[in-house]
Amino acid sequence: MSQSGTQTKQKGVMEGGTAFRTSTSARYALDRVFAVLVLVAAMIGLVVLAVLLVDVAVDGLPRLSWDFITSFSSVSPNRAGIYAALLGSLWLLGITAVVSVPLGVGAAVYLEEYAPDNWLTRLIEVNISNLAGVPSIIYGLLGLGIFVNLLGVVTGGQSILSGALTLSLLILPVIIIATREALRAIPNSVREGGYALGATQWEVIRGHLLPMAIPGTLTGTILALSRAIGETAPLIVVGAATFITFAPNSPFGGYSALPIQIFDFVSRPQEAFQANAAAGIVVLMIVLLLTNSVAIVLRNKYQRRG
Repeated sequence: MSQSGTQTKQKGVMEGGTAFRTSTSARYALDRVFAVLVLVAAMIGLVVLAVLLVDVAVDGLPRLSWDFITSFSSVSPNRAGIYAALLGSLWLLGITAVVSVPLGVGAAVYLEEYAPDNWLTRLIEVNISNLAGVPSIIYGLLGLGIFVNLLGVVTGGQSILSGALTLSLLILPVIIIATREALRAIPNSVREGGYALGATQWEVIRGHLLPMAIPGTLTGTILALSRAIGETAPLIVVGAATFITFAPNSPFGGYSALPIQIFDFVSRPQEAFQANAAAGIVVLMIVLLLTNSVAIVLRNKYQRRG
């Protein structure tokens, strides 16, 4: 009985080993198939992006010139330029960054380090996550009601400041979420070590947590500002002009923006305006790349320090 049981057990082990080897082979095969599918998905996105960039560059680069950049909008496609829209986008980008980054980082620090774990904090966190997915046109309507109509005396109504504040609301959830994730990734031992040495909570945050969270915060800021500079719908709602022949020189004045100017070019029937739109897209991408490059350099600098 004992010998028979031993033989049966060995047979079962051998059969189980064969099944395990078969299962392992199948799982590795599925792993390779999944890797190929992911690679194909990534390549499709890259190829589509490359085709779009090449198409825009082919249409826009011949039209791109210093006169095009320094000329105002015009009904004649050969004389039309993007100077006013370019200045408007730079104004919007600067004010949006100045308003949204401190507010977003401050809100993230409070929620992650100071806020008690109660129903109100959890409600705020859920609402912030939901706001990150709200369509931009809703923020435009909110900006129209608050910054243009209710606070028009302060903001100047349909002004650059109103547009920048609206864009700040749009990107605040992204910055808050990214900064909170960066703070959450810091080990608690850093906090405990600071407290053990007698540092206050603010001293630990200022001297250790915020510098260590800067790379993640800048990543979120890059994504947020990239979204803001390309938005059109909320700016149209809060009163950005599609056709202006003056350069914005104050946060309280009228303005246009590159996405709106590109939209105006595309909506015109003449073929030459389509080339103007492509050239405007090239300029917008250059501004976006330059802005992101500064943030990327700062992020890499702080990553090396960490």
